[in-house]
Amino acid sequence: MALGGMSLSLDHQHNARIIHRALELGVITIDTADLYQQGFNEESIGKALADRREEVFLISKGGNQWMGDGWNWNPSPAYLEKALDASLKRLGTDRLDLYLLHGGTLEDPIDEVIDLFENAVRAGKILAYGISSIRPTVVKTWIERSNLRYVMSQYSLLDRRPEEQIFPMLAKAGVGTLVRGALAKGLLAGKAPAAFLDLSGPQVEEIVSGLRVVAGEQKLGSTALRFAQHQAPDPVLVVGASSLDQLEENAAFVQVPRLSEEDWETLTKVAPQASYTQHRVA
Repeated sequence: MALGGMSLSLDHQHNARIIHRALELGVITIDTADLYQQGFNEESIGKALADRREEVFLISKGGNQWMGDGWNWNPSPAYLEKALDASLKRLGTDRLDLYLLHGGTLEDPIDEVIDLFENAVRAGKILAYGISSIRPTVVKTWIERSNLRYVMSQYSLLDRRPEEQIFPMLAKAGVGTLVRGALAKGLLAGKAPAAFLDLSGPQVEEIVSGLRVVAGEQKLGSTALRFAQHQAPDPVLVVGASSLDQLEENAAFVQVPRLSEEDWETLTKVAPQASYTQHRVA
């Protein structure tokens, strides 16, 4: 499990308490991005890790440029090089363990970005790189052209789309998965049912009822996290926490047994298999 920085607050001390508790619990991977709180997130994590950097596998992301009135997608190597250096400065470190392109299209200068990332690896600024994408065509192209180590994609019992094309590609290539959204904005951890993607509120409620049956006496969210790691290749679950209680509840999922094949089949019967309607691999 990784601690997702996006849920952290605008209070450095509060964030430090969460990060330090995560380390105590054995959560040693932290994910952030320059997009989160316009860089404050990275700065806050950097402060919390000022004397503990070597204890952490640190991930950040770039490619979204703040233009004063909003974020614009900018995958140009010139911008990404500056963005990476700025992230390192805010995080107070000379290297990232993993750097992700925070999105991506087939129209990007992909080969030039890969060259930039490879140069950054050689320079020691990053130890590995990857992308954050839910587009199978983009994932396929990066697998074919680069030495990426991880792909971040949204995946949960309420969004099983990666199972069809993305997961098989990653498994075949030996590329790991950073799973985001495994709790589906809290809907799989006890939040009141509501519409999600193409699912209506009642459909979500029915799926959660099935999850509750499988969970039994275990926490609902813990079983949802076990589901999210069952099929994903080499999975790391990126889960946010805005409080110590939430962090501890999320981290406790490791005490819950992995899903049996029977439980997996039960859940997949209650939750529909979905496919991406765009950016599909032919």
